[in-house]
Amino acid sequence: MRAYEFPVKVTPEGRLELPSALLKLLPSSQVVRVIILINEPTDLEEQAAWSRLTAEQFFSGYSEANTVYDRI
Repeated sequence: MRAYEFPVKVTPEGRLELPSALLKLLPSSQVVRVIILINEPTDLEEQAAWSRLTAEQFFSGYSEANTVYDRI
């Protein structure tokens, strides 16, 4: 079994654009096995997302009745 690794873009239609050099190497009319790897968010991106969610959830529970605590 051979393996080829290369970056591809996903088109707006959801298709993968394979490099033409690779297409020349693939045998026609044969089933191939495909493994797709995507980048996961970095720790900083994930931490920022959690911070946003925490702030959103905190402020969604804030009401006018809580203004009494603002004067403390």
